[in-house]
Parts: sequence; C-alpha cells; structure tokens
Amino acid sequence: MSRLATAPDTCEVVHASPAQVAAIRAALPTGETVHALAETFKALGDPTRLRLLAALATAELCVCDLAALVGISESAASHQLRLLRALRVVRTRRDGRMVHYRLDDDHIARLLALGLEHVGEAIARRGR
Repeated sequence: MSRLATAPDTCEVVHASPAQVAAIRAALPTGETVHALAETFKALGDPTRLRLLAALATAELCVCDLAALVGISESAASHQLRLLRALRVVRTRRDGRMVHYRLDDDHIARLLALGLEHVGEAIARRGR
C-alpha cells in the first residue's frame, strides 16, 4: 500500500513552495488578532446570542423587547448583551432611563448575513 493511500492528508515533499509559505506566514494575523477573532466567533456560537443579533440586524431595540422576541427573561437578555457589548459586537444608546441596543457596525451585520447565507445553502444542498 502506498504512503498516500494510508495518509492522504500529508505531503511527501516538505515545503514544496518555500517562497509562498514565507509570504503567507508574513500575512497571517497576529496572535492577539486571532485570539480576539476567536472570542468573537465564540460569542456568535451561541443560539440565544445569534437570535438577539438577528433581531438587532433588523432594528435598534431595548432589553425588554429583545427578551420578548427571543423568549428569554430580561435578566438573561441583559447578561448576553453585556457579553456582546464587551466584545464590541453590540453598542448602546441611552434615552433617559431606556437603553437601546444595536449592532456595533456593519461588519457584524455582514458576518451574520454571510453565516445565514452559508447555512441556507448547505441546508439546500442536503435537501437535494
């Protein structure tokens, strides 16, 4: 049996393209950037937080409206929103005693939209 048949995910030649590997290595994000991105993706990996973000992609909302939309307590919504705010995924606007939440910027809306598009296409492919 050949080596490729037993280990299909390995190369038989080490660094076939050293210049390309060096260029890509230089372009890779720093450890701090990768850590921050991983934390953001972890936050997006929770179904409740995703439902909150989907609602906020539509409109700016207060905690009580978000809690009602998602079907959780105001306390639970506040807890999730605090985490999302700390990660700069959402931001707040105070109007007297009311605090309104919205997505931090268009990047978050695009991440959410791309994720939903990807999942929709994957589900459609499975259904074929």
